[in-house]
Amino acid sequence: MSFLTRNHSAEPMTVDDRLLYESRVRQRQAVIAGVAGLLLLAGAVCQLLGPHHRINDLTLNLIYANKRVGLDIVAVCLNALGLSALALTLVFLFGAAKGRNAQTQPFVPAFALIGGIGGAIMGIVNEILIATKAHQFVTTGAQTYHEANHLTSGVGFQVVPLLGLVCALLLAVALVLTSLAAMRVGLLTRFMGYLGIFAGALVLFQITQIPVVQAYWLFALAYLLSGRWPTGVPPAWRSGRAEKWPSGQELRDQKVRAAGARGRTRGAPAPQAVGAPATPPTAPSQPAAGSRPAAKRKRKRRK
Repeated sequence: MSFLTRNHSAEPMTVDDRLLYESRVRQRQAVIAGVAGLLLLAGAVCQLLGPHHRINDLTLNLIYANKRVGLDIVAVCLNALGLSALALTLVFLFGAAKGRNAQTQPFVPAFALIGGIGGAIMGIVNEILIATKAHQFVTTGAQTYHEANHLTSGVGFQVVPLLGLVCALLLAVALVLTSLAAMRVGLLTRFMGYLGIFAGALVLFQITQIPVVQAYWLFALAYLLSGRWPTGVPPAWRSGRAEKWPSGQELRDQKVRAAGARGRTRGAPAPQAVGAPATPPTAPSQPAAGSRPAAKRKRKRRK
């Protein structure tokens, strides 16, 4: 909470203060990001375990929900913890991006917290409602469709899923905007930035039941925050200022210039840049017009 108060107060951090703060908490945030990915995966796997049925029938839904109530409660709790850890990760990453570009949107951390923690709460409340009504349906009454429809037609079954959808929308927006802001100031590589945007879109439009993309992005972010990124930590984390990540063409030009500098120091010719015209080959020397070879002149003298 102290981070939120200081980060969004009227008196912003200096560059040195921000670098000192980030160096102190980056390892902790790396652990939080990695744990968030593990929890989201574990929650999705728990939901796939246990008895399932393929028929979309309300009475069967309640019967099977009562059978697998233990697994569903564990799954929703793991997912809630994962969403909360994801929200904290987004708040930290956006705070680092805002420290390097003050023009970023100030509402994104609020969206992350409301979407993550609110979605976690709505998920637990929804599971409690389903477990309660499923147990009531199985243990009392005639277990007919009319009774199942009556038990699940309350206000709670309409309001809670709607609030959960709103929270998912806020979390998706926060994930997209945070990835974009961090990529623009150079805290994330272009691959990580675009992957985070894609992961935010998948919060609303799920392709698979297991959040593979979101978990992979969180694992990669944890690896980057830990300082073990294969190509080195982006310079913006060390300078405390915005350092735009170079494009693919700029990286290739840098490699060409570096190779040219190494070649000149060794006395070798510098390699040509991509697209430069090739040096035309030197034509072999031809004898001057009117001249004859020496062998022919000697034969003429002997004659």
